[in-house]
Amino acid sequence: MTVVKRKRFTIEEYHRLIEIGFLTETDKIELIRGEFIQKTPKGTPHIFCTTRLYRQLNRLLGDQAVIRGQDPIILSNQSEPEPDVVIARGTDEDYLPHHPYPEDILLVIEISDSTLTYDQTTKLILYAEAGISDYWIVNLQARQLERYSQPYQNIQGEFNYLSKQISLANQSVSIPGFEDALLDLSRIFPEGAVGE
Repeated sequence: MTVVKRKRFTIEEYHRLIEIGFLTETDKIELIRGEFIQKTPKGTPHIFCTTRLYRQLNRLLGDQAVIRGQDPIILSNQSEPEPDVVIARGTDEDYLPHHPYPEDILLVIEISDSTLTYDQTTKLILYAEAGISDYWIVNLQARQLERYSQPYQNIQGEFNYLSKQISLANQSVSIPGFEDALLDLSRIFPEGAVGE
């Protein structure tokens, strides 16, 4: 009996496939644990929220941090996800030679509707394992912000976050690393329409 094996890719192999043109922007994939994962198309509420969130963060933080939108980050578990928003230390020039590593990252944000379960499980575990200190999910279904912090590994070897806080769409929250910068959530959630 023949056993079928999956081919897993390293980050270096993934980058090589991009360099030679085998993978392009139109493929809309990200590398998760060595596998190519097709990204879900984004609907108008997702795009609206991403645009508003990115604009608010730029206004609040200015040049104090690097704010990246839907760009790759490099994780040690053969993963190169492309979160909706990342806040990283330093300047844009720091990420010319490479994408941000976990130690560079202050906050990862995913905007979720149809991908909510995936973002609350697979992505959450991935970011916790990488040691990402703060992970937020903008939950468009419930119109709330889920804030996860303090990544840890339990005695069974599973990764998660010790702390989960929920903030509603009419509240304001401080941005990790910039406690004086308050993000008004009412300015990022789309009114009424939901769906990707």
